Amino acid sequence: MVDKNMIIGDVLDQYPDTAKFFFEMGMHCLGCPASRGETIEQACEVHSANADELVTKINEFIAE
Repeated sequence: MVDKNMIIGDVLDQYPDTAKFFFEMGMHCLGCPASRGETIEQACEVHSANADELVTKINEFIAE
């Protein structure tokens, strides 16, 4: 299970297919070391996205 305090790089390493959800919120710099080191919550703040909604989408996808 993913939560908004997890580091994006860790999420992508474990669940690479979740990258599409980060792209959907406008985060197109997933290869950048700085973005991979941010938490989901930090990235959502920068991109004016709702961290709780993103985490819900990711967890629903992982559960499938």
